[in-house]
Amino acid sequence: MKREREEQKSFEDPVCGMQFSYKTAPAESEYQGKRYYFCATACREQFDADPERYVRAHRQHGSRRG
Repeated sequence: MKREREEQKSFEDPVCGMQFSYKTAPAESEYQGKRYYFCATACREQFDADPERYVRAHRQHGSRRG
C-alpha cells in the first residue's frame, strides 16, 4: 500500500471530490480491500455509513483505480 500511495501524488475524496495528498488526509477508511482518503472526518463518516453509494459514483466518473 505504501508504494501505491507514493506513486499516486493526489487522491480525490469520494464524498466531496476534493483533491489532496494522502499525507494531508485527516481521515481514511478501507472498503473491499481498497483504502480511501478523505478531506475531513465528516466525509469519512458519510462514506462509512453507505460506501456503495460513493464507490459506485466514484467508478462512474472514472476516478477509481483498481
